[in-house]
Amino acid sequence: MNVYDFDGTIYAGDCSIGFGIWFMNRHPYLWITFFPKALRNLIRYKRGKMTRTQMSREYLKILCKVKNFDRQIDKFWNKNEKKIASWYLAQKKKDDLIISASPTCIIEPIAKRLDVNYVATEFDRETGVFLDNFMFAKSKARYMIEHDFPVIDNFYSDSLSDTPMALCAEKAYFVTNNAQQVEDWPHLDAETLKEVHKKIDIGWTIHI
Repeated sequence: MNVYDFDGTIYAGDCSIGFGIWFMNRHPYLWITFFPKALRNLIRYKRGKMTRTQMSREYLKILCKVKNFDRQIDKFWNKNEKKIASWYLAQKKKDDLIISASPTCIIEPIAKRLDVNYVATEFDRETGVFLDNFMFAKSKARYMIEHDFPVIDNFYSDSLSDTPMALCAEKAYFVTNNAQQVEDWPHLDAETLKEVHKKIDIGWTIHI
């Protein structure tokens, strides 16, 4: 089984951010009422004042504002499906698994179009809260282990935060250049490990 991160890996961009911008462009008042807070939260995250989970939860509250969501997300993917990487489409298999920190309500429609399996963050659009694990960093690997998925033959991601998943695979690939270039996963030397620990929860140790 081949497993793929989505945003920046097989999709050129971040679909959650992309959908938010797409929706705000159709409802310009949100650039005044919603965007400034989202920008402040991003700055707080960059300064270490907010966790990735907290920032993502606050940003995804924009989904609570979307009426006729199924129709809107279908329109979004009609426009943006073309951003799926050509190298991925050339090797796609029916038993592929997409595992993503983006919410299920955004990932599910494109996964169904691609006719592949998926696991994503469960986000309740009515209450604005996560219903399950935020599928980021080691949570992905934990989910795969706890749910007894088959052996991962190949894993692809654009982020060192997915190193826990890379270590679960027979072979891992690092995707760069906005989902355009695929190379071997970086060697986990001391400097790389420092970068890994900046991107995942402090206190989690990689044994090599």
